[in-house]
Formats: sequence, C-alpha cells, structure tokens
Amino acid sequence: MSAENSSQQLVDHLFRHQAGRMIAVLTRIFGIHNLELVEDTVQETFLKALQVWKFQPIPDNPSGWLMQVARNRTIDLIRRQQKMSDISEELRLRLQTGTEDAIQQFFLDTEIADSQLRMIFTCCHPALNTEDQVALTLKTVSGLSAAEIAKALVSNDATIQKRLYRAKEYIKEHSIRFEIPVGQELHHRLESVYTVLYLLFNEGYNSSKADELIRYDLCSEAMRLCKLLTEHPVGNTPSTYALLSLMCFQASRFDSRIGDDNSIILLEHQDRRLWNQDLIRWGYYYLNRSSTGDHLSIYHIESAIAAEHCLARDFASTNWKHMLKLYDCLLEYKPIPIVMLNRAIILAQLGLVEEAIGIIRELPGIAYLLKHHYIYNAVLGDLYSKAGNITEARGLLENAYELTPSLAEKKLLRGRIERLPH
Repeated sequence: MSAENSSQQLVDHLFRHQAGRMIAVLTRIFGIHNLELVEDTVQETFLKALQVWKFQPIPDNPSGWLMQVARNRTIDLIRRQQKMSDISEELRLRLQTGTEDAIQQFFLDTEIADSQLRMIFTCCHPALNTEDQVALTLKTVSGLSAAEIAKALVSNDATIQKRLYRAKEYIKEHSIRFEIPVGQELHHRLESVYTVLYLLFNEGYNSSKADELIRYDLCSEAMRLCKLLTEHPVGNTPSTYALLSLMCFQASRFDSRIGDDNSIILLEHQDRRLWNQDLIRWGYYYLNRSSTGDHLSIYHIESAIAAEHCLARDFASTNWKHMLKLYDCLLEYKPIPIVMLNRAIILAQLGLVEEAIGIIRELPGIAYLLKHHYIYNAVLGDLYSKAGNITEARGLLENAYELTPSLAEKKLLRGRIERLPH
C-alpha cells in the first residue's frame, strides 16, 4: 500500500474516532452558536494531517498530534478574535488565566469526556424535533455522513440535510446553552440520547455500506459513548445499563456473523464457540445492574431477548415460547413494523408459518415497506418458501436482492433464490 493510501485510511479512521471529540471540545470553547466555525476548524485539522502525513512519517501518537493541531489553531483564532461574543461564556471567564493555559484545560481527558456529554445533551434539546435531535447528534458527535444518518432514520439525504440545517439554525437563533440539563428536563433528554446511541450501534451492526457488513468503529463508538454515560451521575440509570448490556450481547456475535469469504452467516448457522464470552459476561453484568428501580424500558426487553439467545446452547434449543412473550412485551412499548416483523419470525419458529405470513401482510404501511426496504421482502420471501409458495418466495427474494446495497446480503439472497425449487 502506498504512503498516500496509508495516510488516507488512517485519517478516515481517526476522523471517525476523533472528530466528535474535537467538535465537542471546540464547541465548548466557541459556543454552540459557532458550530459551523467549529466544524470548519476540525475539517482543516484533518486536511492538514492528510497533507503533512503524505510527505512526513506518521507520528507515534496521531490522535495526540491532531488534538495539538486543533489546540494551536484554537489559540490562534482566539488571539485574532475581534469580538468577545464569538467565544463561550466559560472561556471568557477562564481567559483571565492566560490564553494558552485556558485553552489547554479544555483538552484534558476529563474535560473532553464532559464536553462530549454536553454536546450530546445539547443536540438533544427538547425544543428540536426528535428526528432533528438524532440527526444532529449523529453528525456532530459521531461524524456520520448524511447518507448513513438517512439509512439509520429510514430517510433520504435531502431530508437529513434539511434537518441538520434546521437544527443548527434553531440553536443559533435561540441561544441554546451548551450544558447537561438538570431536574425533570434531564429525563426527557436522556430518552433522545438513548435513541441516538441505539441508532448509532444499529448502523454499525447492519451497515448501509455496500462492501462492509459490520462497521466495528460505529459499534465501538456507540458502546464508548454509552459507557461514558454510565460513568456520569446523570447517566447512571437502569436504562443506560440495559442499553449497554444490549450492545455487549449483540457485539459478542461479531466473529460468527461473517464467513472467511465475507459471506453472511445467519444466527441459525453461527458457530457459537466463536461468540465472545467476555462480552457476554459484561452483557449479563450490565443487565443485572439495570434491574434496580421499577422502570422497564425497551432496552431492558431487547437486552433480555439478546440474552435469551446467549442462554441457548444452539439455535434449535432456543426457548421460542419465552421469546414470544418477550416480543409481546416489547410490542406494547414499541408498536412499530420491525418489532411486528421480528415477532412474526418467532411465530414461524413455533410452526405458525401461515399466521406469521398473515401478520406481515397486515403490517401498517406494508406496501411502502415492501417497495423500499429489503428486509421485509427477504423475511416474507423466506416464509413463503417454508409454506411451499415458491412463486411468491422467488419474487420477494428478487425484490430484496435489488433493494439492498450490501454485497454480502446480495450474495446471501442470491444463494436463497438459487436453492428454491424450479
């Protein structure tokens, strides 16, 4: 691999892991109203890295190098500021100790962590639409592209761009404070924070990228931010632990989900000896931590479902009756098509294939879902195959093949289609 390609890959990787941290720190310095200035500064930092690392050895600590460049750039911008209103109130107070010392304090590890939590809670301000909250947080905290956010939110690029613009303008016009809320307001924002982390992990677990089934970096980022939340008094709640438990259970199966030829291995055929036992133990640990209190969240139920898979020694011995009860419970809290779809899959495992097909056919908006989302076509096609209706099965699986951008999923679906009786 050439030095240029090597540096490009490293910069791309670091952007995913460091951009959110840098944006959070710089936003705390310049204020949320200067978010565009912050994003430009971060972009300039990574462009400089790309230019320098093409011709000079990559530093031993590239993350530290990037933070140092961002810090120096910030000091330069502050010294050239003509209007003190272009910085945050917190920085204005700290500047009494001197510019360099004041800026350096923001780049301490503990301050970076606090800045990221502030960024998450600020983006999840209740005055913003929930969709705008999620889109803005995924963009600023985790560096997802508009296309990735669109997939996570079942939307399109143009709509996401509008949401991002609308959210940024609202924050600027209404002087939203860059802070972690307190009291009753904290509870409302926590729910949006959970949604953001949940969607971020899901985008990594089922990537929208054509050539990458699992995006380990996104899953790791979601787990890191969720762990960060548990370590702060505001996020030390049963729901946070339940969400982190769910992520641990799901991540434990990474090594068994993809074959040596980059093909998808479905749960039924996975080698459970490859499941990461350390992550499973952490999953149970956090699930136990989540059991305090009297509030049951969707993350408790979904984590319990994931734990049920881990309890079974193989696919055939899964307690499907208990799984159905868990999905019935989840459906009460989360009555959306994807949950109904998964519940139908459980019914099919219990031998109720025709009933499962009928439920899917009656899903809200099923005509739209079958036209735009491959998973509904794939599941329904598989169920029709089990029911012996090969014509319907073939048509639905062909639709799913055309709708998915994932090469691995296309390969799996093509295999299913070719194995159908003629």
